[in-house]
Amino acid sequence: MAREAGQEDQRLRELVVMMARGLVDRPDDVAVEVLEPGEDAVFELHVHPDDLGHVIGKQGRTARSMRLALGAAASRMGRNADLEIAD
Repeated sequence: MAREAGQEDQRLRELVVMMARGLVDRPDDVAVEVLEPGEDAVFELHVHPDDLGHVIGKQGRTARSMRLALGAAASRMGRNADLEIAD
């Protein structure tokens, strides 16, 4: 039985959307899906294929930073969160 994304899941999703839109050339193509809501939430980021390099960054540093920021925000809520980037 799939759980619905709660208010905290939506707040974390919006954080990922905001970070990604600041990095890409096509902000209207940014979409974030909540794959697993709840205490150990998993989010999937979708961007235009031309913007994939922007969100991954050199040697994955940008993606790592986004994951770190998401994890820090989630831990302030007493939760865990992970970010996957769809290719």
